[in-house]
Amino acid sequence: MKKLKLLLGVLTLAFITSCSSDNAEIDTEYPVIDITGANAFPIQCSTIERGKTFTFKATFNDNVELGSYSLDIHHNFDHHTHSTEVNTCETEAVKSPVKPMLFINNYTIPNGMKSYEATAQITIPADVDPGDYHFMIRLTDKEGWQTLKGLSIKIL
Repeated sequence: MKKLKLLLGVLTLAFITSCSSDNAEIDTEYPVIDITGANAFPIQCSTIERGKTFTFKATFNDNVELGSYSLDIHHNFDHHTHSTEVNTCETEAVKSPVKPMLFINNYTIPNGMKSYEATAQITIPADVDPGDYHFMIRLTDKEGWQTLKGLSIKIL
């Protein structure tokens, strides 16, 4: 009987110690896109010239670790909306696209970063339709939480 109790005790101890005890906190916070800095670009209602290259600049933050981001520029000639900004921009009349700009690109953020100064060079082709566009920033952290910032811009 003593051997059975001893064996049962050893098995119980082995079971308890074999269970993982991951005390890491679960990340439930969205990452933050900050375009309030003096050098941030574009911001709501920015204008960009065709045939020119501009530098996207924003600051990204997360409580645990950043993952990646993507940028998307597409026409808003039909006045649809994804804007996340409070103020609205002056828009042109609704029109049909002939040769609209479409830009979608994904970017990696170095591992282990909680804060990151994002920059990207983007060239606007000289022959795209001028007018109202959306500039979308999607930021994802390592856990998979995503924040979206939708800006209205104008390509001249």
